[in-house]
Amino acid sequence: MFKNLLTTAWLAIFLSACASTSRNSQQIIDETTISQSVIPADLKPDSLTNLPRTEEGAFLLAPGFYEAEFKTYCLQPGTPDPTPNDAYLQAPMSGYRKEIVETILYNSRSKPDIQQRNVQLLLWSVVSKSDFDKLPSVVQSDARQLLSSKQIFELQGGVMGVVKKVSNTVPSGVMGGNNSIRRLFEVGTSSYDAYEKIAVLREPAKIKRAGFKNDQWYKQDQNYYVRHLPVSYQKVRIQVFVPEGATDSAGKINGEYLVFDPTGLQTVPANSNAQRLGIGGPVLDIVKVVIKINKAATPPKRVPDSKPKEKLPSKT
Repeated sequence: MFKNLLTTAWLAIFLSACASTSRNSQQIIDETTISQSVIPADLKPDSLTNLPRTEEGAFLLAPGFYEAEFKTYCLQPGTPDPTPNDAYLQAPMSGYRKEIVETILYNSRSKPDIQQRNVQLLLWSVVSKSDFDKLPSVVQSDARQLLSSKQIFELQGGVMGVVKKVSNTVPSGVMGGNNSIRRLFEVGTSSYDAYEKIAVLREPAKIKRAGFKNDQWYKQDQNYYVRHLPVSYQKVRIQVFVPEGATDSAGKINGEYLVFDPTGLQTVPANSNAQRLGIGGPVLDIVKVVIKINKAATPPKRVPDSKPKEKLPSKT
């Protein structure tokens, strides 16, 4: 019992460090987990991409068992690649320049032509506080499709004090990875493998809380369940289970659709020091039906502005 109390206490501390306005908030306590036996052994998951979508790309859930693979991105350079031994759970975005990271993840979903590795390089540059002007030209070009001119200006150091700010949530042991990544950008390294070798350690993660299982389900506020099963730092399989009776015949709860959108969130290790991953769009994204719903029920769509809102100072 004492062990369970410690586990619950740690989770409470973990969640208090995260934003309280998660779109898919979950109660991470013992009473909200379910075992695999709740789902019949012969029940095969349907694809999430078969479900109707909102205009922003979120999924409108109905009772059933679903899954899809999503692109993910390393947000914590210098930590081990996920393995089947690592238990993961869904959490709000946190950390250095989280708003810019969220924007990149959101808009990468609507820009499938941008290579995943270029999005990853951009994210590594953001979390490591690298100089935007030192990035490879192709990454700078793609960044301008994903971010507003104001955000690009910020990454160039245009906002006083932002470049010097260091997030207190970044573990001290990770700073070496960020520093090494930043040096690679500064010298103009073009090899993706060189960045990956530093950012993604090919070694087993240190298991710190053996009581967590990698197939653990977590209950969401609206009485459905989610679990994250990373394949690697570049991909996670997300499964969703919606019990019968969770929605009415129209697929609604109290007049609103049951909306699920992991993009822009992160999947974090619950029991080890493995990678912290930002979630992008589905690996295979086939949109079949789009339904316009109340905008308040979905996350705001961050679209880069077509024209600068302010005149930027010219270089001298």
